[in-house]
Amino acid sequence: MPPVPASRLRRLVTPVGILAVVVAAFGYVATVDPNEPGHYPVCPLLALTGLYCPGCGGLRSAHAFAHGDIGAAFGANAVAVVGYFLFAVVWVLWMVRAGRGQPLRIGLAPVYWWGIGAALLIFSVVRNLPFGSALAP
Repeated sequence: MPPVPASRLRRLVTPVGILAVVVAAFGYVATVDPNEPGHYPVCPLLALTGLYCPGCGGLRSAHAFAHGDIGAAFGANAVAVVGYFLFAVVWVLWMVRAGRGQPLRIGLAPVYWWGIGAALLIFSVVRNLPFGSALAP
């Protein structure tokens, strides 16, 4: 006897739940301004070395993004903004596939993962150099 397929509602619970968590997180960051000191912890790499990691400025970027200021969001952390849009695309793809009863499979070859890592490393190095100060938060 074949297994009974999950109902459409049940298949959509996980992507909708993930979106709810992301919206709640953005809502919190939109409400509690990371530009005011004392609300969030300092980046450990920044505190120990004075260097910006790829995530530095991410909370300020999310705050600006939540308020609709895409320019300020890019200024705080361009990689984070790209990540927000990538999340949106993957989430929509996930919802469509879940609605059809298909699993979400994003199989990237190792070369792509290495490429993403290299891009983040280059972003981190450049934003810490004098000519890359426009990428610093």
